[in-house]
Amino acid sequence: MDSLLLLKAAVMGLVEGLTEFLPISSTGHLILAGALLGFDDDKAKVFDIAIQTGAILAVIIVYWAKIRHTLWAVRYNADAQRLVMNVVLGFLPAVVLGLLFGKAIKAHLFTPWVVATTFIIGGFIILWAERRPASAVRLESVDDLRGRDALKVGLVQCLAMIPGTSRSGATIIGGMLLGLSRKAATDFSFFLAIPTLIGAGAYSLYKERALLSLADVPMFAVGLVVSFLSAWVCVRWLLKFISTHSFEVFAWYRIAFGIVVLVSAQMGWVTWAA
Repeated sequence: MDSLLLLKAAVMGLVEGLTEFLPISSTGHLILAGALLGFDDDKAKVFDIAIQTGAILAVIIVYWAKIRHTLWAVRYNADAQRLVMNVVLGFLPAVVLGLLFGKAIKAHLFTPWVVATTFIIGGFIILWAERRPASAVRLESVDDLRGRDALKVGLVQCLAMIPGTSRSGATIIGGMLLGLSRKAATDFSFFLAIPTLIGAGAYSLYKERALLSLADVPMFAVGLVVSFLSAWVCVRWLLKFISTHSFEVFAWYRIAFGIVVLVSAQMGWVTWAA
């Protein structure tokens, strides 16, 4: 396979791994990176979704002790049962709304203008969420979530169907606005990502299987491996970061990045495929 194509796959994997779990939208960054690299045809779009599996494997490894305990204890432990049920409840809205509106969203909203707008709006929402009084927090741990909390976070996650919103940003900041602590919202966002991203990747590969061949295996393998390694570093860093910092730095980054996207689109520096 063309070594240049493998290099592009590695770059896209790096972008995916570093942005998937930060509240800055991996989709927006992948769209821009793909446009800059000329890696934005239909097969590349399937690739972008498929390599999320590598990133989610990093989350599974980082949270493996909690996941293993929950799966082992789910037969008899009420806390484990509640966490599993909360993940299921949070996952269901994305399944239903994704099947109903996913095709229309991809056809009409994957534009630089939409991405830039959601980046900027999302930045101001993060600033608002972080500047609320501490008394607004009512749930300190992911184990304290109730079913209705999980369902609400799952509904907020659906906003991430709009490119540039950020799945992790929607679930983390949405969770904080619903009364979860920064740590609880981040933990639940990661747990919710496991079925969401694996499901999206599997569905995309199955639906677009006619576009793929055995010759694509090296490209996908490189993207998955790089995505996994970079996401593993990023997730571990983020969990340490939020213990002493807010998400405000990501808010300002989103606003600045959104402005860059708007300028690049206006000046015609990058042509984005719809």
